[in-house]
Amino acid sequence: MNPNCPVCGQPTDIEVGFYYGTAYVSYALTVGFCLFTLIAWWILIGFSVKDGDHRLLWWGIMNAILLIILQPVFMRFSRSLWLSWFVKYEPDWRSKPVPREFTERIVPEQMNNW
Repeated sequence: MNPNCPVCGQPTDIEVGFYYGTAYVSYALTVGFCLFTLIAWWILIGFSVKDGDHRLLWWGIMNAILLIILQPVFMRFSRSLWLSWFVKYEPDWRSKPVPREFTERIVPEQMNNW
């Protein structure tokens, strides 16, 4: 992630440990994705209780592969969501500077110190 937004200059690394909460957001996104694929698989392909029918296993394998492939998307989307919850959009961002409250918490010596 860029240290500042390339368009408006808003710092994206607001303080040390700011993005720890994105783990919960990413978890919620992946659980929602798993539920969506489970319901879609159930409607389109179905599940069976017959011996030798491995449709549930195939769903699990396909879901795991999709989660691995889409992990960078979930990670970036969760970081963007987390940032949007704490940094409000300023419609007049071209003429107003970045608020001081977002630059005073940045301690460059402590960045990547976890």
